[in-house]
Amino acid sequence: MSSDLTFIGLFLQASFIVQLVMLLLIGVSIASWTFIFQRSKALTKARKEMRQFEDKFWSGADLNQLYQELSARSNVSGMASLFCAGFKEFMRLRKSNTSINGIVDGTDRAMRVSMSREVESLESHLPFLATAGSISPYIGLFGTVWGIMNAFIALGEVQQATLAMVAPGIAEALIATAIGLFAAIPAVIAYNRFSNQVEKLENSYGNFMEEFSAILHRQAIASHVQSPNQQ
Repeated sequence: MSSDLTFIGLFLQASFIVQLVMLLLIGVSIASWTFIFQRSKALTKARKEMRQFEDKFWSGADLNQLYQELSARSNVSGMASLFCAGFKEFMRLRKSNTSINGIVDGTDRAMRVSMSREVESLESHLPFLATAGSISPYIGLFGTVWGIMNAFIALGEVQQATLAMVAPGIAEALIATAIGLFAAIPAVIAYNRFSNQVEKLENSYGNFMEEFSAILHRQAIASHVQSPNQQ
């Protein structure tokens, strides 16, 4: 009887519905761990790239040279993407002799759109982790209730019930809840952790956008002051 109480043995003895629930939860767990490793790698990369860009930007590098260097890359992301979007729009509007307020507003819009795309990319797969963390225990509970219900139905068909008859049915039912918790707990922890990291990156992006807008605003004022003098 001990061999039948192993995980594989209980799985094979379980009803089709309970087996389906277990397989579904195992699939959700595998997908969750895949996304956890993927998001952890992506967010670590985003923080590293942000620090590298901030060091270069605040080192006093020429903005035109920095823009040319970043534009030559094929995969600009994060804070560098905000810089490129804002500086590109700034140069375009300045060449078209747009007013100072128009330049500032257009630059802010371009950077907000870029930031929205970057945050959306950082939040990729987080809704799945939130969903997996919230519904996996209920799916496991459904499998448990179904398994216990079948166990008691089977007990009702015999005249004398023993612990040896009850144990396998209860055990296979409880395994569904255990798998549900195994799928849910890491997903919830990862979702909360990653959401906090994304929020911090978004705040950093927003702070940079405000500071960069102020720099471009000063440049726009300086260029408008110089233009009448040159005429």
